[in-house]
Amino acid sequence: MAGKFMAAEEAAKLIRNGDTVSVCGIIGALVPEKVLGALEKRFLETGSPRDLTAVFPVAVGDVYGLAGADHLAHEGMVRRVIGGSYVTAPASSAPPKLVAMVHQNRVEAYNFPMGVLMHLHREIAAQRPGLITQVGLRTFVDPRLSGAKMNDRTREDLIDILQLGGKEYLFYRSFPVHAAIIRGTTADEQGNISMEHEGSFSVMLPLAMAAHNCGGKVIAQVKRVAPRGHLNPQMVRIPGILVDAVVVDENQKQATGIDYDPAVSGEMKKPLGQIDPVPLSIEKVAARRALMELRKGDIVNLGFGIPSLISPIAAEEGLIEKVTFTIEHGAIGGIPLSGLQFGAAMNPEAIIDSASQFDFLTGGGIDAASMAFAEVDGQGNVNVSRLNKVPHALSGAGGFIDILHRVKRIIFCGTLTAAGIEGEISDGLLRIVKEGKVIKAVRELQQRTFDAAFAREKGQEVVYISERAVFRLDRDRLVLTEIAPGMEVRRDIQPAVQFDFRVSPDLQQMDPRIFRPEPMGLKGSGVWA
Repeated sequence: MAGKFMAAEEAAKLIRNGDTVSVCGIIGALVPEKVLGALEKRFLETGSPRDLTAVFPVAVGDVYGLAGADHLAHEGMVRRVIGGSYVTAPASSAPPKLVAMVHQNRVEAYNFPMGVLMHLHREIAAQRPGLITQVGLRTFVDPRLSGAKMNDRTREDLIDILQLGGKEYLFYRSFPVHAAIIRGTTADEQGNISMEHEGSFSVMLPLAMAAHNCGGKVIAQVKRVAPRGHLNPQMVRIPGILVDAVVVDENQKQATGIDYDPAVSGEMKKPLGQIDPVPLSIEKVAARRALMELRKGDIVNLGFGIPSLISPIAAEEGLIEKVTFTIEHGAIGGIPLSGLQFGAAMNPEAIIDSASQFDFLTGGGIDAASMAFAEVDGQGNVNVSRLNKVPHALSGAGGFIDILHRVKRIIFCGTLTAAGIEGEISDGLLRIVKEGKVIKAVRELQQRTFDAAFAREKGQEVVYISERAVFRLDRDRLVLTEIAPGMEVRRDIQPAVQFDFRVSPDLQQMDPRIFRPEPMGLKGSGVWA
């Protein structure tokens, strides 16, 4: 077998002190865990490699067995982190080690928009000076706010403002990539890599090209080995000419909790009857109401959290063929997975690479996007990227900024409070049994991930949906337009909102079908006819 195949410990020696190392997983999917573990072991035994810059376009690891990026979270091992998103943990457990280091000012940390960071690797591969885009303007990424810096230790500016043709742009500077650690399914004896068991092609090719063209090393972890010439060239996602080392891990899983499901990798279809219905809950209430904002023929991108419930609810209603759901990681069509399996879809119609998907998204190719919110203020600005008082919630912006940049309609959805909220739905009425400890409708955001005024300038329609109320973005503030049956404005809405809002003179009750356990019967009616 060619000299490219080696043990993980040998491959880890290719990483040098001071290197910039790019790695991409999707929570528990595509994580090169064996290689990262060997890299950690080498550092603990020898003190090398030191002073790394770790670049993660997407969170790597799931805190439920896959340490991922946490393998690098040691004093002296990592000097700087540039992440599109960060691994989060439940509030009941300790935060991921790398996240704790960011909060404790023990490492420099930046949070670039996910699509930007993916596209930047293409610029690096082409040896261009950086990426010029409007994605990130008037958010925390803008250098006039924080320049994507995530703590006080982070001082260097990596983003500039440019004026081109009378318009403002952000310029994200290129940097050398000395090593890329990627993952696939099969490697042949020449190091060609296919990804037939993966639910996303992610950004593996741009990472590999960036490292190779910077004179660096590319380490690929795979599940199995094929003879030379065995792989169909149309299945090869990373050509062997880019690959320096191949590490085999026969036990790598497709995603968190999924050893291998061919319906996720697109190799077969799963009957919709095998999909369990989403139990009635306050989360389902918000997702059901969000579904009602969609229209027949829409192309819709779904975000992490409650928005990811919209697609299985659409399947319950028999609407899955009337709207096309996408996710930024490359799946088009089908039913996007939720929770820690987010990043792929069941029964996708197509899977494209993530960088191309972000071209489509940021260029305005979709009709609507549904995203979660961590905080919203009275002007309609939203924070999803950082909660300073909750270390577990350093999720980063992910693809949020890229996705919402040019989409026509934005549907935010989530519960009105968090951390312990409990609701009871009975006889078509909603009752808040226990309010959450954290109010999400706040006077002032801890970080701005979405600028409502910018959205108005671009002509975007914006709605904010919770389990008990629906707000819409008006000229200068939020307007309450709908309220859940069983709720009262003064008793149930105002105490959970820190800012003043207008109540529409045409205030309506949310559709009562949302609060019943049976399907709502949307198929064939209204915009779905």
